[in-house]
Amino acid sequence: MIEDETKKLVIITAPSGSGKTTIVNHLLRELPQLAFSVSACTRKPRAGEQDGVNYHFITLEDFTRRIAHHEFAEFEMVYEGKYYGTLKSELELIWNNQQTPMVDIDVQGALRLKKHYGKQTLSIFIQAPSIEALEQRLRARGSETEQSLKERLDKATEELSFSDQFDHIVVNDQLEQACQQAKAIIADFLTD
Repeated sequence: MIEDETKKLVIITAPSGSGKTTIVNHLLRELPQLAFSVSACTRKPRAGEQDGVNYHFITLEDFTRRIAHHEFAEFEMVYEGKYYGTLKSELELIWNNQQTPMVDIDVQGALRLKKHYGKQTLSIFIQAPSIEALEQRLRARGSETEQSLKERLDKATEELSFSDQFDHIVVNDQLEQACQQAKAIIADFLTD
């Protein structure tokens, strides 16, 4: 465990469809002391995604080399052959800029970061008010097949079982309230 009280870290996690990205974007606009930590991944960029903005898109070979050189604060194979991770250098860059990194990652990665950085972290779990509401949101996206929808809901059910391991749970029933609650929690953490 690494502990340096001057280097704080905000971790946001949620099952897919919980509204995490919308809340993260709100927090970045409202709290200028936060900076988005860009994750690394081995998948190809989607239409409109930019390297270094949405993700650091790197090859599988480069990713595994970086694993061997202990360059990740956390990483995992999220889908077969597709790795995602948080580069230590990305966090250091933000800290060196006198800001606090905000990491938007999956539940398992969030737990690993929380364990790795200990008391210097604030972890927030965003959840939909119910699995039914989550299913409605995912269906409304129009990007899911029945099979991928089932996989996402199964994963969400599993991820919800870890929610009590995070510092705070924010239920995103009303988006504006969820945004304000998350902002208040983070503002309090940053002034400690």
